Amino acid sequence: MSLLPALTPTSATQPNHLVSRQTPKTQPIFSNPNHQISLKPLDHIVSWTSSISRHCRAGQISEAASEFTRMRLSEVEPNHITFVTLLSGCADFPLKSGVLGVLIHGYVCKLGLDKENVMVGTALVEMYAKCGHVKVAKLVFDVMRVKNLVSWNTMVDGYMRNGEYEKAVEIFDEMPQRDVISWTALINGFARRGFHEEALDWFREMMIFGVKPDYVVIIAVLTACANLGALGVGLWIHRFVLKQSFRDNVRVNNSLIDMYSRCGCIELAREVFDKMQKRTLVSWNSIIVGFAVNGFAEEALKYFDSMQKEGFKPDGVSFTGALTACSHAGLVDEGLRYFGIMKRVYRISPRIEHFGCIVDLYSRAGKLEEALDVIENMPMKPNEVVLGSLLAACRNHGDISLAERIVKNLVALDPGSDSNYVLLANIYAAVGRWEGASKVRRRMKALGIQKKPGFSSIEISGCVHEFVAGDKSHLETECIYKMLELLCFDLLLSGYAPEIVVGESHESD
Repeated sequence: MSLLPALTPTSATQPNHLVSRQTPKTQPIFSNPNHQISLKPLDHIVSWTSSISRHCRAGQISEAASEFTRMRLSEVEPNHITFVTLLSGCADFPLKSGVLGVLIHGYVCKLGLDKENVMVGTALVEMYAKCGHVKVAKLVFDVMRVKNLVSWNTMVDGYMRNGEYEKAVEIFDEMPQRDVISWTALINGFARRGFHEEALDWFREMMIFGVKPDYVVIIAVLTACANLGALGVGLWIHRFVLKQSFRDNVRVNNSLIDMYSRCGCIELAREVFDKMQKRTLVSWNSIIVGFAVNGFAEEALKYFDSMQKEGFKPDGVSFTGALTACSHAGLVDEGLRYFGIMKRVYRISPRIEHFGCIVDLYSRAGKLEEALDVIENMPMKPNEVVLGSLLAACRNHGDISLAERIVKNLVALDPGSDSNYVLLANIYAAVGRWEGASKVRRRMKALGIQKKPGFSSIEISGCVHEFVAGDKSHLETECIYKMLELLCFDLLLSGYAPEIVVGESHESD
């Protein structure tokens, strides 16, 4: 079956303006009339498809569909490129595509292109996967008689995109061959959805198989390192990057800055930033926020000013960094000044994180009424982070009545959260109101809410190990406890006396 329409239409089906006419002598290059006719239909297909493609790239899916309809009314038969263009548009803008993708699917089924043409079949798989219909995508994938590496990679990415990780791994294992994109689909998919340990595990497998990672994989792995605090792996990745062609890639360097900042190595983050040949606004935001969250308020504000001198206009993230720096340093007036500049000079509408910074600014300074006033006058509902900041301040200042009001709001936001009740119980305990603390605990029990144990983590030889209080599930439990006993003995020899706490404790471990 031909994938393109016949290049020489018959007179019965050919539009009047395409009927063969004798070519004027002034155009000797088209002296053969059949040659002229054979080019015309293909030219029309390309023209129509190009117009459809422009609409699809701009997200104008309804206009693309209208253009496709006009194409058919003009008796120009679409080819496989036309279908791939429409299906890709539906995949990139699923909320705008409606049922167009399904209608195109029906059309290509009549032509047999869903089974016989690998490009069309793969485009269908991608369209259904990106629209959230991964089961339909798998059905399309299964009926494809010809599959290539792109088809397999698309199916793996489709499962990862829709959270079906086990099936993604199954497809990955079934692949007749793999390339770096295959590994990227898994690693990047795990990292984007918060499965950072799995992302690192698959990255190790990738390196064992001798597949050279590209910059997309490196960014995903650095993200995982940042979230896990896996500094050892992050350092290894940095050394690896320095030997690669993408060592000056801006996105990679931005990820390195973020990773070092979140691992507490702000000087290494500064070193990466200073050596960058080209910087973007994201680069400046990364280092500013990095300084801010690590408690280097002066440096954060210094870089905030330098960014503007370099010609970069601060955005909402930039101001979040500046406000965080002011909050951590207790610079109330300075923080309010930046908040005013953000609204008045740069016309940036404050988002929930900006209001959260102001609440935190007041809370840390002990100005609880001012913090509460900000919350009550916010144009949006406060979230747990904003309310939690003020609740923590209530604990530090022993303001029970305000804490009780805030907990009611927090419970309304998330009735099943244990942390809100635990914090309120801690506030009661801090001021010696044990009956109040016990009442909170009884209420948790009545509601079936159990305190989730906190955990600590430590990275050893590139692996992150997690522990909870009294944990004995680790394979090296015996050695770990022997080492703890040795450390306790050394502490006692050094004159350390353990602190004894009277009363009930509801602290998160």
